[in-house]
Amino acid sequence: MAESNDAPVKAPYPKPLYAWFVVAILVVAAMISYIDRQVIAIVLQPMKDDMNLSDTEISWLYSGFAIFYAIAGLPLARMADTYNRKWLIAAGVFVWSLMTVACGLTRSYVLIFMARIGVGVGEAVLSPATNSMVGDMFPRDKIPLALSVFQTGAIMGSAIAFIIGGAALGLMQDLATGNELPLVGELRPWQLTFIVVGVPGFLVVLLIMMIREPVRRNLAAMGTTPSVAPKGVPVREIVAFYKHNWQTMFYHHVGFLSLALAGFAFVFWTVSFFTRVHGMEAAAASQIFGWIFLIAGPAGAVWAGMQAGYFTRRGRKDGNILAGMIGGALTIPSIVLIQVMPNATWAFVLYAPALFFVNAPFGLAYGALPVITPPPMRAQVAAFYMLVVSGGMAFGPVLAAMFNDHIFTGDDGVRWSLVTLSSLCGIIGVTCLALCRKHYARSMMEADERELTQGY
Repeated sequence: MAESNDAPVKAPYPKPLYAWFVVAILVVAAMISYIDRQVIAIVLQPMKDDMNLSDTEISWLYSGFAIFYAIAGLPLARMADTYNRKWLIAAGVFVWSLMTVACGLTRSYVLIFMARIGVGVGEAVLSPATNSMVGDMFPRDKIPLALSVFQTGAIMGSAIAFIIGGAALGLMQDLATGNELPLVGELRPWQLTFIVVGVPGFLVVLLIMMIREPVRRNLAAMGTTPSVAPKGVPVREIVAFYKHNWQTMFYHHVGFLSLALAGFAFVFWTVSFFTRVHGMEAAAASQIFGWIFLIAGPAGAVWAGMQAGYFTRRGRKDGNILAGMIGGALTIPSIVLIQVMPNATWAFVLYAPALFFVNAPFGLAYGALPVITPPPMRAQVAAFYMLVVSGGMAFGPVLAAMFNDHIFTGDDGVRWSLVTLSSLCGIIGVTCLALCRKHYARSMMEADERELTQGY
């Protein structure tokens, strides 16, 4: 029987090998972004001592990055839903790499703060553009796993930041003083560390050039095949989507935000935890932590993506949220147990399960959204979530710092700050995800119907 002329046209997918090749390049970009983002945590103590900063002041160098990262994400995401995503990502990589190098060329707190804002603006394009691009390259049931794999780049980048950053810091500290650059003057070891981790980003721009901009599937379903949308989706349509799915989006966003508050504080203050509580050198603690992070963190993200796929194949429409909720629930005791260990060895042993579960939810946090979102607004929905969850990036380290400075004072106080944050935020996050499940299942069923009737 001939097909009806009214049947929706299925947009073509790239060959799986090529689609995963693109994901691999985006993973590398995510790795570099997180190396440049997290290096501040490695140089925290020597930078703090050199510039005579408080815990709160230095944590704002991370939080200021996070705030502008979130704010810039919204207009950049609108561009990603309309313009060429490949060129947007390439420009973002160039900008954040340049600004990371700039952090190492000054000892002015104000100038470093401004450069960190530049890092945030450059990095803000990557996640929204990736969500949009991956959504056009994979069937809906493969998107959560693809974005969980993409998230491993962020996790590995964080880990490599601690490994390479710690090694670079140790090497620079071993060198004799007097390292000078023309027009800049003498550079401290922490400044050279910024420069060392910033330069590789320029090579990643060349990798991005190897990607072909994918066809936008919503346009292919309407009978056209341009890779650039003729115009952006009206904001009122995005607002209408949020209003219709408000319970899903509210519990999703708040749930993963709460887990992010605990997770970012935990990672940011890890090296200081080992230097203050267990008396380790920052470079040594950073490298040991980084190797554990590099193995356990990506494994947690991939495990969660595979669990979500398993639940979904068994007919659970809430599988993406359920898998994230399980990871979040196991995060709480993992972080708490580390803080009460009597020595650094046992603390490092427990970092393996802790980093596995801490990182499990976050690929799914992004991966759960494109499968319920119409393609023309995927990048903008991802950016709005990024705006929300960046609150965890911005205020998790600062909340812990305020606890360190004003409540749990003394070198030993950092452990109790982390216990408090991980317990309170973890419980809130898991509770919200539990409440999200039935609403998310309804949103999934509506997206299934939309795919049948509209072709995407």
